[in-house]
This record gives sequence, C-alpha cells and structure tokens, in this order.
Amino acid sequence: MTSHSFVITEEVGQRLDRFISDQLDTVSRTMIQNHIRSGAIVVNGKQVKSNYLLVLNDRIDIALKDRKERALDVLPETMDLNIIHEDDSIIVINKPAGLVVHPGIGNESGTLVNGLIDRFSQLSNVNGSIRKGIVHRLDADTSGIIIIAKTNDSHFHLANQFKNRTIKKEYRALTWGVWDEVSGKIDQNIRRSRSDPRIYCVDQNGKNSITNYLILEQYRYYSHVAFMPKTGRTHQIRVHAAWSGHPIFGDEKYGGGMNKCKGFLSDIRKHLSEEMTIFGHHALHAYKLACIHPKTDQQINFTAPLPDTFVNLIGSIND
Repeated sequence: MTSHSFVITEEVGQRLDRFISDQLDTVSRTMIQNHIRSGAIVVNGKQVKSNYLLVLNDRIDIALKDRKERALDVLPETMDLNIIHEDDSIIVINKPAGLVVHPGIGNESGTLVNGLIDRFSQLSNVNGSIRKGIVHRLDADTSGIIIIAKTNDSHFHLANQFKNRTIKKEYRALTWGVWDEVSGKIDQNIRRSRSDPRIYCVDQNGKNSITNYLILEQYRYYSHVAFMPKTGRTHQIRVHAAWSGHPIFGDEKYGGGMNKCKGFLSDIRKHLSEEMTIFGHHALHAYKLACIHPKTDQQINFTAPLPDTFVNLIGSIND
C-alpha cells in the first residue's frame, strides 16, 4: 500500500480531486474520484466528496492499494542554491525566477525540492515527499525569498504564522502605467476562474484578499511598486495589480505581456518588446520576509536584493 499525507497551506478553495490530481502523476482524475468515494482519500480523518473545497490546515490522507498508482519519485539533484540563512530549524532561500518550487506533472525534476533533498539531510515531511520542507510557495517566475522548514515542528509553527497572517512579506514589482495614488489598499476577493482553472480573478464571491501597495518610483510608462499582501491567495499580487489597471510587466497570464506593448509608437513598442523578451518572465520579486523563529520565538527579518536582471530592466526601459 502506498500512503501520502498533505497539509493545506496555499491551495485554499481548491477542489479536493483537483489537488490530488496535481500531486499524483499516474492516477487519473476518474480514479481519484473513485478513491475519494471509497474512503481511500480522507480529509481530517473524515470521508468527503470530490468537490470538497480545501480549507487552510486541512490534512489529507491517501492510502492506495494498486501498485501501479505510485507517488512521484523525487530524486536529489545538485543545484546552486542561494542560501540567505540556515540554522537547525529553517533555511531561507533566494529563489531565482524560472525555478519551480516542487515536482508535479510536467515538472518531475529540476525543482527547488530536488535541490533541497540533495543539499540537506533533514527537511520537514508534513506535505509528503514531493514537498519536503515546503511551507509556502512562490510562482515559478517569481524570484526572491522562500522559507523552508527543516523539522515538522518548525513547519507547523511557520504554517500557523501564515494562517494567522503574522508573517510580513514585501514584494517588488514593475507595473504598467502611472498610479493615481502613491499608496493604498486593494481589497478585492479572489477566486479561481470558471473559464480557465489555471488563472484567478477578482470576484465578490471569492476569498477575502487584501494587498497594500506603495509607489517607489513613477516613470513614463511604468512604475516601481512595493506590494505588501495581508492575505496569501494564489497569484494575489498579480491579480490585484491587473484589476487595478496596472498589470505586472511581462505577465502574459494577467495582461502585462506583449499585447500591452501594442499601444505605443513603433520605436517604443519595439524597445519594450525586446526588453520583455530579454527579461523573459514577469517582473515580481519577493523582497522581504519577517516572521517569528520557530525555536527562539524571536522576530527574524530577511531581505533578498533585486536581481541584477531586474535592476538592469529598470534602467533599460527607462532610457
């Protein structure tokens, strides 16, 4: 029998069957739904339906008897990790853009977790082998700070801080256009799009989502913005920036990509398009993180400076 356990930290509001489908590489959605109906997959020790919507800190336990239905094998891979901090409880990584956090269908290797298990002998296993150490996530193309738990005690301590919204995060972004206000709060609920489950949208029936912002610099065509999310919904900053009419530079998924360049004169359009191609991803960076250390109970603060590519982009499109 193959068993798996997961604790929900980032996938709040996602259907149970969709979540399980993302975790297991050889099990069809239909088979997953059959397992849920049979009681082989339970949430918090209780049998639920396939369309159950996940809640923060839900524990999912899976017990599969069929040998063909195996967990994704996660192999160690040597990786050059930018380690900001390490002690007996946590690791803080400055993740580069383009690095997927954990394995899944289509990304079975080359992820941060592959690098972590190669480098560190001890990582939390609260969320199973494919998410060893992972307490929270960053989008693949978002660079910056991610905190890793070495022990299960540290994992639960950090997860509770995320749950209680006591962890403070600051992101830096380049957004299109000039904002009317130099600071403010975006208080708009977010939910998964009905037409495309890969993206999220503002919807009054969605989950409460709050992002504070501060304009650091205004330029002719874009702005350098600090975003301080109070909640931690998937794609929250990207969705809120787009809703505000200022999508993040290079964010194809939320309206900040190549099509945004089309409204400019040909020389400007060509320049912006070239810089976007060179940069190669959306311009969002997890800049600061402050939390309570799981072992010392003291506040700790970390900063990941803007990548050189990000700094160069600011200079290039401001020429």
